[in-house]
Amino acid sequence: MNRETQSSIDEMSDEQLNQRAMEILQRELGADGFARFLRVYRPGTGDFTRDRRTWQSGFTVRQIVEDIKKRREKSA
Repeated sequence: MNRETQSSIDEMSDEQLNQRAMEILQRELGADGFARFLRVYRPGTGDFTRDRRTWQSGFTVRQIVEDIKKRREKSA
């Protein structure tokens, strides 16, 4: 993406950006791919960052790493 494109995007409203993105998806995916995207795409609601901090508040990085290692061992 060049500076001109970025500047143009920066000046768009959220609705204009959404419309432009949908146009690009339709062009690049074709009618079938775009229809499939619309079926599976679900915009989220809420505050993911706040929610993640809440459910991760009791974990240390060491605990998370150990959990990942255990899961990898089970799936291997």
